Amino acid sequence: MFKSHQEVRVIAERAREEARAAGSPTLEAEHILLAIASDQGTPAQQVLASAGLDHEAIGEALEAEFADSLMGVGVSLSAFDLRHPANNPTRTPRWSQSAKLVFQRSAEVLAANRDRRLEATHLLLGVLRAQIGTVPRALELAGVARAALAAEAQQALHASRV
Repeated sequence: MFKSHQEVRVIAERAREEARAAGSPTLEAEHILLAIASDQGTPAQQVLASAGLDHEAIGEALEAEFADSLMGVGVSLSAFDLRHPANNPTRTPRWSQSAKLVFQRSAEVLAANRDRRLEATHLLLGVLRAQIGTVPRALELAGVARAALAAEAQQALHASRV
């Protein structure tokens, strides 16, 4: 039991570090996804890797989503210096609604599967089940079929119980 709880704590801390590194005042679903991709050897990370989604590829997809969103309102990245805010290592990013929803959807997956412990794969499914937001748009731009990836994550959950 301890291992699974520890795994989720490690991902939460990595997500905080991702948010800090991006200069974000909030910890978002995308930071959780990046943290999962960094957690080498876990079933959740392996599901992402099978789709070609390592930390770098996810970062590139998120950057493409950012540029695409700006273009949607007529703003070009090349026309402005839109750097991330300065990193403030003393400030702890607040949990955003998108991150809280990841945990809510993860708990729903946990209950639906009658699992006893929250694991990284539950968190991945919580991220992938978002219908709107930065992550779904980024994955779409990267050519990733979220439904297929979610099905693979669900299979990984079942395999981990055997």
